[in-house]
Amino acid sequence: MYAIIETGGKQVRVEVGSKIYVEKLEAEVGSTITIDKVLLVGDKSVKVGTPYVEGAKVTAKVEKQGLNKKIRVFKYKSKANEHKTIGHRQPYTCLVIESIK
Repeated sequence: MYAIIETGGKQVRVEVGSKIYVEKLEAEVGSTITIDKVLLVGDKSVKVGTPYVEGAKVTAKVEKQGLNKKIRVFKYKSKANEHKTIGHRQPYTCLVIESIK
């Protein structure tokens, strides 16, 4: 059984036992969260929501909170002697899917 959920403005395909990385969620490590924004549930038959499937829920356990690798952004303007380097690290939450209902 699989489902497509919406979290952090993105859509992710999940199965029971899968590990996913999503935008940072305000939850403690080791806690369980419930995701109600289920767009599609599939098994032998497929249920598609408009926009969400009613009564469908995905429960997941928060495995860790962290930061992605740093990306470097270099801005440069030719002939103006202007350049600037900045970095960014995006926070994320790692989830392990426990059940799809």
